[in-house]
Amino acid sequence: MMEITTDDSLTRKNVAVLVAAQAVLGSQMPMIFVIGGLAGGMLTGNPCLATLPISLVVFGSMTTAPWLSALMQKRGRKLGFFIGAIGGALGALVSAYGLYLSSFSLLLFGSYLSGIYMSAQGFYRFAATDNASKEFRPKAIAYITAGGLIYAVLGPQLNKFVQDASVIPFLGTYVTVAGLNLIGMFLFLLLKFPQNTSSKGLKNNMQPPREYGALLRDPRILVSVVCGMVAYSLMNLVMTSTPLAVVGCGFTKNNANDVVSAHVVAMFLPSFITGQLITRFGVEKIISVGLVILACAGLTALSGAALTNFFLALILIGFGWNFSFIGATTMLTNSYAPHERGRVQGLNDAIVFGCVTIASLASGGLMNCSGGSVIEGWAAVNYAMTPFLLLAGTAILWLTVNKKRLI
Repeated sequence: MMEITTDDSLTRKNVAVLVAAQAVLGSQMPMIFVIGGLAGGMLTGNPCLATLPISLVVFGSMTTAPWLSALMQKRGRKLGFFIGAIGGALGALVSAYGLYLSSFSLLLFGSYLSGIYMSAQGFYRFAATDNASKEFRPKAIAYITAGGLIYAVLGPQLNKFVQDASVIPFLGTYVTVAGLNLIGMFLFLLLKFPQNTSSKGLKNNMQPPREYGALLRDPRILVSVVCGMVAYSLMNLVMTSTPLAVVGCGFTKNNANDVVSAHVVAMFLPSFITGQLITRFGVEKIISVGLVILACAGLTALSGAALTNFFLALILIGFGWNFSFIGATTMLTNSYAPHERGRVQGLNDAIVFGCVTIASLASGGLMNCSGGSVIEGWAAVNYAMTPFLLLAGTAILWLTVNKKRLI
C-alpha cells in the first residue's frame, strides 16, 4: 500500500508539470488550427486544398507516434517531450519562412514538423498514468486534459494580437509559436520518473509484448481505439472547417478565434469531473454520453449559420470529445501490461491520428468543394459525422452487451 501512495505522490508532481506544459506549449495548437486553413487558402490557388496544412500537422503526428513512443519506452519520457518541442519550434519557423516566400510547399513542410510536437503532446496523458494506481489513472488523465483550459483561452486570444502583427498575414503567429516551444521545453527538466518507466525497469519481465494483430483482437483495446479515433476525427473534421465557415458566412477572423476558443475551453472544462464520473458510472457509459453529445452538436450546426449556432455547435463538440476521448484513453490504459505500453500507445496514436489526417483532408474538400455555397459546404461537413458515430456507438454497445462474457 505504501508503494502505491508513493507512486501517486510522484505522479501528482509530474501531473502539475505536465499541466504547465499544456498551458504554455499547448497554446500553439489552437493558434495553428485557427490560421492553418486561412493561411493555406491564401497561398494555394485550389480552395479544396486550403486545409492541407492542418492535415499535414496531423499526418506528422501520426507518423511520429510509433517511433516516438518506442523511443520513450527505451529512453524515457523527457527525451521524447524535448524532441516534440524542438520539432514544434522548427515547424513554426519553416512555416513562417514559407509565408515570407509565399511558398505553399514550405508551409506544408513546416506543418508536418509541427506534427512532431502534436504527437509528443498526445503522450502527456499517458505519462501521467505511468506510475499511477488504477484508481488515480482516470483522474490523472482528466487533470492533464483539464490543463488545456489555459491554452484554450491563451492560444486564440494571443493569436488575436499576433496574427496581423506583420504585413504578411499570420507570420506573427508562427514566430510566436516558435517562441512558446523554445521557452516551454524547459518545464520538462522538472519531470521525475522512476527507472521502471523505461525499458531498464522492464528487463525482469521476460514476456514479450503481444503482436499488433493480437493487440487489436483484444476487445477492449479495439473498442477503445475505435472510440478514440471517432471522437478525435469528428472533432477535427468540424473544427478544421470552422474558421473557413465563420469567415465565409461574413463574420470576422476575431469571431473565428472566439468560436475556436470557446470550443477548446469546452474540450477541457469537463475534465475536472470526467475522472470522477468514469470511476462512479463506468467508462462505457461516459463514452456513450460523449457520442450522444457529438450527435447533438451536428444537429445544432445543421439548424442554422448564425454566430450563435457556431458557438453552440463547437461547444457541444468540445464536451462530446472530452467524455468520449478521455473515456477511450482510460479504457486503453487499463487494457495492457506495463511491458506493452510503448507498442500499444504508439499503435493507438498512429491509428487515431491517421484517421484524423483523413478527416482534416476531407474537411477542406467537403467545406469548399461539395456545394455551391459556404452553407452547403458546412452542412456537408456535419452530415459526414453520421457513419462514424454509428460505428463508435455500435462498438461500445457490443462491448457493453458482451462485457461479462469477455472478462
